[in-house]
Amino acid sequence: MTDSTRRRLLLAGAGALCLPRALAQNHAGHHGAAYESLTQPGRIGLPAIAATQHVFDSPAPRAGSPGRWLTRAALPLPRSEMAWAVEYAGQMHLVGGYGEQRVDRSYHQVYDALADRWTDAAPLPRGANHVGVATLGGRLYAIGGHAEQNRKPHGECFAYDGPSNRWSPVAPLPTACGAIGCVGLDGRVHAIGGAIGDSFATKKSVDWHLVYDPKTDRWERLAPLPTGRDHTGTLVAGSHIHVIGGRVDSFHTNSNLHHIYDAAKDRWEARRPLPTARSGHGAVLYRGRIFVMGGEGTDRVFGQNEAYDPISDRWEAFAAMLTPRHGLGAAVLGDHIHVAGGGPVMGGGVQSAVHEAFTLG
Repeated sequence: MTDSTRRRLLLAGAGALCLPRALAQNHAGHHGAAYESLTQPGRIGLPAIAATQHVFDSPAPRAGSPGRWLTRAALPLPRSEMAWAVEYAGQMHLVGGYGEQRVDRSYHQVYDALADRWTDAAPLPRGANHVGVATLGGRLYAIGGHAEQNRKPHGECFAYDGPSNRWSPVAPLPTACGAIGCVGLDGRVHAIGGAIGDSFATKKSVDWHLVYDPKTDRWERLAPLPTGRDHTGTLVAGSHIHVIGGRVDSFHTNSNLHHIYDAAKDRWEARRPLPTARSGHGAVLYRGRIFVMGGEGTDRVFGQNEAYDPISDRWEAFAAMLTPRHGLGAAVLGDHIHVAGGGPVMGGGVQSAVHEAFTLG
């Protein structure tokens, strides 16, 4: 991102200008002042620049039953760049990220869908943004992250035990990294891709594929991702890990690549690409399909909600998000995909407390 673009976004986030009437009424009705600037305290409305950046249309064929989005309890405070959310013990957990004019927050907030309520859990031992998260064997893992705004990664890793509400350190990453795609599979935690670099000038995507074994408390390397990417959508479907989209060094060079990893063969294979190239999106398995929603690109914040059928190797477009965002948290609870927080405009200048849920029911 150029200095001029960054300044423009921060100025746009610092004060809400007048929105088109329909857009303003929609957000006032559903969320009120649910946004906050990274540079100035106090709640703001949705910045006017969002009207020019939000994209809803998908090039994929429309699904016969598009589903619908519902508004749910807002986050306790606007936040973004958590990188991902995760379902743990039937609830959605969000850790780290931007909020309250800092980018190294240790927030750990938990959503109970039955009560439609957020609560606080034990904070992350080290505050960071773009923290990789995964669940395995009754524990929630937090892997790496960035100490500064989308840069300067650290390699510390932690495991959270829900019953005791405590984090414990585990073996650190072999090399510091942030914005990593993380999943649990077959008794180990896979950490795939990510970004390194202490400045915007040196920031670089990596193709690393690391795996952590809780039994030995050790990391080892597996077959690398075919193309280095970060801010991907990474999840398990069946016996395979899917890595979808993401950026190659910058969101100006987003990717639509879709690869699957066969753990039995330690091998990657290509699958049908993501219809809308993007990064910082959510990706979850819901009703046998992989749903990908949100994300950002150059002067774009995507609301597309595209789903992949692993059996037919085919993408379809479902109902677009009510509020396009990137750097959000997405997790499946019951028969809903919950999408919370995230940035409503390109870059990290504005955070949101918006929480919406998608269902085919």
